[in-house]
Amino acid sequence: MAAGATVGADTVVTPPGGAAVVAAAATAATAATAGTAATPSPAPGASGADRETRSYDNAQAQRKIGNYQGAIAGFRNFIAQYPKSPLAHRAQYWIGDSYYNLRDYKNAIASQQRVISNYPESASVPDALLNIASSQVELGDAAGARRTLDKLVKRYPTSDAAEKARRRLATLK
Repeated sequence: MAAGATVGADTVVTPPGGAAVVAAAATAATAATAGTAATPSPAPGASGADRETRSYDNAQAQRKIGNYQGAIAGFRNFIAQYPKSPLAHRAQYWIGDSYYNLRDYKNAIASQQRVISNYPESASVPDALLNIASSQVELGDAAGARRTLDKLVKRYPTSDAAEKARRRLATLK
């Protein structure tokens, strides 16, 4: 997990970041139960890097508690505010993953294609391809999924995603 608060069903664990981060996570959890994305105020005197990390972690907290709409909104906001962040490629990946969890496979594919086109050198590209293939399977496009998995294995043969792709190719009908 990235630096930040861990939100469980009824628990907020104090991370190395301290109470301000925990308060932000608690606000995110409360907002999630109301069906909205939280946007807590930055802690007084928080640096730009702290705000950036907190913004990403808040979106991640929404995802982890199953508020995928809130996570999508949070990650989109993160990318809009911090487009050059080293976490931007991961935020885009999690948008696609959240759409997948919402069973919105067409938007999942479109979001993961943005990872590939906007961050072609990203370590997230193999995972994005795997998510695309999973979405294609869910949409009944086994042939498309097979092509995507083949591309993944050829381009990123040593990645963890390629290993998963090989297993899926062996069972894909």
